Amino acid sequence: MGRREFVGLSLAMAAALGAEEPKHTFPTEARKRLAVSTYPFRKLIRSHFRRSSSTNSNGMSLQEFAGTIPGKFDVHGIEPWSPHFQSNAPDYVHSLRESFDKTGLHVVNIPVDSESVKLCGTAEQRDAGIAAYRKWVDAAVILKSPGIRIHMPHAPAGQEIECAMSAFKPLVEYGASKDIVINIENDEAETEKPETIVKLIKSMNSPFLRTLPDFCNSMAIHDDQTYNEEAMRMLFPLAYNISHVKDSEGGEGGKFFHVNMDKIFAIAKQTDYRGYFSMEWEGAGNDPYAGTRALLEASLRNLA
Repeated sequence: MGRREFVGLSLAMAAALGAEEPKHTFPTEARKRLAVSTYPFRKLIRSHFRRSSSTNSNGMSLQEFAGTIPGKFDVHGIEPWSPHFQSNAPDYVHSLRESFDKTGLHVVNIPVDSESVKLCGTAEQRDAGIAAYRKWVDAAVILKSPGIRIHMPHAPAGQEIECAMSAFKPLVEYGASKDIVINIENDEAETEKPETIVKLIKSMNSPFLRTLPDFCNSMAIHDDQTYNEEAMRMLFPLAYNISHVKDSEGGEGGKFFHVNMDKIFAIAKQTDYRGYFSMEWEGAGNDPYAGTRALLEASLRNLA
């Protein structure tokens, strides 16, 4: 699907649902389209909503880390990972917004990871999950983020689309009422295959449900550059505000998947993608600062 075809589809969606297109505007200058994801720095930033061997409960606060971004990376976009929030209560999010404003940062997206959300369980679990995600939509409004990223629910085989549509419909409608886009990423290899995401979005038929193309994640499905590039051709026409830039990512057994960033940026350009590119370094080595800088340099070269 090309960009023009998708624009036409989006207008048809809007007419069918009585919904308008998202109203956000995006910069055109290359550097202003770039952002730093906090996810690669999870061993350095305190995690509040999630604990694992890859996270830190005693590091910098999100505000402290955010304050270093302009000086260390010379960009002003930030993509704050939900576990790095101390809370999603309005008072805290307002204080976060004030801190970002003082630093000159703007939020490009909020990736939301919540292990407690079960959208394909009982009706009570589904309603609780939708309510939890709505709080992140409200946080996005306060932070002036164009969207949030959530995950496809785990469902019995053959029921993935039906379950996701049932759970996402009220959430997407809530996002539309707040002008917040709900993004689905090609992230988990089992539940978030590009083909599944595209099928869901076409079935949902809403301009407020979009894709988040990650440059490298689909390599975990098939370790094949051609497949990964086809995944990008499927996802970028349906993207709105956010894409994750990677040149490589680690897999099981210490294996690393690598992609051709130049080709993926070319695909994004061909599909007329206008949103942000967030650096989500997951490469070899232990220095996310050096890795992020390398991704920024490659991104600027491709967007020049």
